[in-house]
Amino acid sequence: MTSKIKVDNIENQCGGAVVTKCGGTTTISGTVVKSNAIQASDGGNLVSQSGTTITLGASGDTINLASGASQTGFGRTGTVDWITTPKTATFTAVSGEGYFCNTSGGAFTVNLPAGVAGAIVSLADYAATWQTNNVTVTPNGTDKIGSFNENAGLNVEGQSVTFVFVDSTQGWINTMDSTSNVRAASPYIAATGGTITESGNCKIHTFTGPGTFTVCTAAVCSANNQVSYMVIAGGGGGVNDVGGAGGAGGFREDKSPVTPYTASPLDGAGDITVTATSFPITVGSGGAATSGSRANQGSTSTFSTISSAGGGGGGTLQSVSGPNRPGGSGGSGGGAGGDNVNGGTIGSSTGNSPPVSPAQGSAGGGSLQGSDGSSNTTGGGGGGGAAGVGAAGAYMCTPNPMGGNGGTATSTQIIGSTVFYAGGGGGGGFPAPASGAGLGGGVVPAPTKGGGGDGGAGNATAGTANTGGGGGGAHGGSGANGGSGIVVIRYKFQ
Repeated sequence: MTSKIKVDNIENQCGGAVVTKCGGTTTISGTVVKSNAIQASDGGNLVSQSGTTITLGASGDTINLASGASQTGFGRTGTVDWITTPKTATFTAVSGEGYFCNTSGGAFTVNLPAGVAGAIVSLADYAATWQTNNVTVTPNGTDKIGSFNENAGLNVEGQSVTFVFVDSTQGWINTMDSTSNVRAASPYIAATGGTITESGNCKIHTFTGPGTFTVCTAAVCSANNQVSYMVIAGGGGGVNDVGGAGGAGGFREDKSPVTPYTASPLDGAGDITVTATSFPITVGSGGAATSGSRANQGSTSTFSTISSAGGGGGGTLQSVSGPNRPGGSGGSGGGAGGDNVNGGTIGSSTGNSPPVSPAQGSAGGGSLQGSDGSSNTTGGGGGGGAAGVGAAGAYMCTPNPMGGNGGTATSTQIIGSTVFYAGGGGGGGFPAPASGAGLGGGVVPAPTKGGGGDGGAGNATAGTANTGGGGGGAHGGSGANGGSGIVVIRYKFQ
């Protein structure tokens, strides 16, 4: 049981006042009260002294200043108490606190508290994303930031600031503005360039035109600096007048051990280990179709030390000009033009030119004279594909289509899903007695043609853009252009 003794005055033995109370005022006079500790009823210290150090409260206590009371001599010295749970959305700051602002999920606003002289608020970029997603700082009411009643924008990566309210003239003044790039070394690559997507723990940079792959930070773990890549050149163009088809652009791929996916059978073009530098990317265009001469070769695609050759252009009709009859050589060779001269057979072109290991493509198809030795025209040869040779054009009275089918494409999952690339174009042929056009990419369903354009008993079909597919050959219409190439780079980022 707690007892209380209530008096208005305490006197010493001589009758002098030691403690007196009048209204709300308590006076200690005439003597000295000495103690090393003043304790609450539960025995906890309210005030204690050890040496020259005086402590208010005990561990776990909260020291509050009564409402309406003022203090002197206990002001902050330019520091704040940091709140270690990051802020991710708009909030109102409290004086004396610092906040880590995470804008990786989007920009937001920090509302400053009402300005009182000496009020202090600090903000820091938690995820180094303020450059992309800004923080807006808003003053309270008519308060100012740096003499203007306007919002402030924080847009520097790694920025940290400290605002102190001075007076009504200047309002909040930023007393500290710094940028910190002091971070632990990352075990992963950080890079820019192209269109960036993700698949599992890998980032994928896709280039459908010229660009630059820039490694901003190399991985501290050396194994993670080895990247996977796919480099495909532009496909060759096709030719009209029983023309040969364009060959597929050269296909080269290498799968890094740290970037799991199902690669093509042509995997193994050679390891590339990157450093913190820029790598120019070239994406080859498709070769243009022609009339009366061999079609144009596709253009080269490059990344680092890897170069893929453009697909060879299709050849033209034998009676036109001897050097133009065979398809052109390239990553995959173009198909030969049709033969309307008795007794001749036009051989196929060369694929994998210039030669690399593993091979970047296949030869184009020739044009086969009829077994009866007649001078009837045969169809144009199919262009070579990454995974197979182009089929030969056949004599018009055979039961088979006259134009040769394009060489088979190859598939890879480097972009995160299965896609077929680098199919050869189909050769051109007559419309009778059967549909004489060759099929792009071999005798396969459309999704697996790898961009190879169909031949035409009339106009042909172009190679699909960014697949390296060869353009189709035609008869009586127009040959078609080859498809443009593509460059893909894949690496582990987490």
